[in-house]
Amino acid sequence: MGSALPLGDPAPLDGLLPPSVVELSHDHPFGVYLHVPFCRVRCGYCDFNTYTSSELRGVKQVDYAGQAVLEVGLAATVLKNSGVRDRPVSTVFFGGGTPTLLPSAQLIQMLRSVDDAWGLAPGAEVTTEANPDSVDARYLTELAEAGFTRVSFGMQSAVPHVLKTLDRTHDPERVPEVVRWARDAGLQVSVDLIYGTPGESLGDWERSLDSALAMEPDHLSAYALIVEQGTKLARQIKSGVYPVPDDDLEANMYELADARLASAGYDWYEVSNWARSGPDTPASEFRSRHNLAYWQGHDWWGIGPGAHSHIGGTRWWNVKHPAAYAERILAGHSPAAGRETPDARSREIERVLLLARIRSGLPIASLAPDARQQIASLIGDGLIDGRAALRGSVELTLRGRLLADAVVRRLT
Repeated sequence: MGSALPLGDPAPLDGLLPPSVVELSHDHPFGVYLHVPFCRVRCGYCDFNTYTSSELRGVKQVDYAGQAVLEVGLAATVLKNSGVRDRPVSTVFFGGGTPTLLPSAQLIQMLRSVDDAWGLAPGAEVTTEANPDSVDARYLTELAEAGFTRVSFGMQSAVPHVLKTLDRTHDPERVPEVVRWARDAGLQVSVDLIYGTPGESLGDWERSLDSALAMEPDHLSAYALIVEQGTKLARQIKSGVYPVPDDDLEANMYELADARLASAGYDWYEVSNWARSGPDTPASEFRSRHNLAYWQGHDWWGIGPGAHSHIGGTRWWNVKHPAAYAERILAGHSPAAGRETPDARSREIERVLLLARIRSGLPIASLAPDARQQIASLIGDGLIDGRAALRGSVELTLRGRLLADAVVRRLT
């Protein structure tokens, strides 16, 4: 299930990393991603590496936390044996799937293994994704007491017919309740929305935005729906059950989201992400530091089936299925299925691709001479902000965010 793994070079069974990682990782923050590959049902649009009970081929969900803890121990050994210096963990992110399908004690067990292996940095950000129907007040309190600092709820929409098209099972009226429980537990709250679902009108999207803003979350993500080949939704669109998503309507939805969020006191800091700010709130306080680490090219180790990792310019990915993952881990072998070390040109393209998405994240001085010559025309085309360029940074305008890929092509 989920998208295919990339092609790459074979990864050694001991997981040992190439010598080049030592120099390239010495000054980077370090994060840990823990993939929990279980879902109660498979949403029709989902192409993630997740599995329902009928797809697990005898794998027991109850055994998973122990397997993840084993990989954490393996990771610590691999980094030490590869000559990478110890670094405390700045951010931890539990994603999926639905991490909160596991008992809270198992998520806490996995977090403690990370702390035991490397230590959590002071003020470390610890996030879990959650479905609104997979937690209660006690569960969230237990996570907060164990050191979790943040929860990201998959709200997607407040409109029942949109949720039905997406095969989301939660009651939209439950979302404000779980947000309140999380806030009462002392957790920061993010909500995730999806726009551009077939049959969703601009009015439907406005209703979802209004519902999300009424809850006053600390952070909000809004992603355009991508219809992935091989999914149930792709088949439904192909057969005419649902219409093809409208690109122009999606652009209008993004513009509406940006306007409504800005007027409510949320600053965009990445193309699809906004964080609450104000006179007494630093702009960075509620940003997702873990996701920023991806965009900034920092180091992270991905734990779990299909999880991707990046240390010192080398990246690798684990075997996909939980059964194959368990077999490798229990044998004491690295679960890595393949890896690659991109060349300088590929690294530069990726650097620009990622940093251009962040507000003021791409220094003009770091660009190649040919790319710097594009700055004036990009300003003239209304794609990047002229004042930010004078300060030395590429900052996408609203139009530029809608055409971010075109901007990147011109800068690479």
